[in-house]
Amino acid sequence: MNFRTSLAMACGLMTALAAQAAPDADAAQALMRKSDCFKCHAVDKKKDGPPFKEVAKKYKGKAEAEDKLVKHITTSPTVEIDGKKEEHRAIKTKDAGEIKNVVQWILSL
Repeated sequence: MNFRTSLAMACGLMTALAAQAAPDADAAQALMRKSDCFKCHAVDKKKDGPPFKEVAKKYKGKAEAEDKLVKHITTSPTVEIDGKKEEHRAIKTKDAGEIKNVVQWILSL
């Protein structure tokens, strides 16, 4: 393998690793505050909704985790709180990158 081939492979690997970099916690939390997520959820305390750390634990190691959470925060499903059914609010963005960042932040807890 020559130097150029090795360099090209190294650059490709670095690009792949950068794509899987840690989520931007500040951006995720800012969007979640804007969307009133913290009204019903907290990072580590039970409110009307489960703590985000509990959500992360529930989905840890599951291949479908991101897809399920994206669907949950974007489609306004019906949820049950204290025996009362109500519509879960959707996150206030349509930007797929912002949504993915929020989901990855939750799953990183």
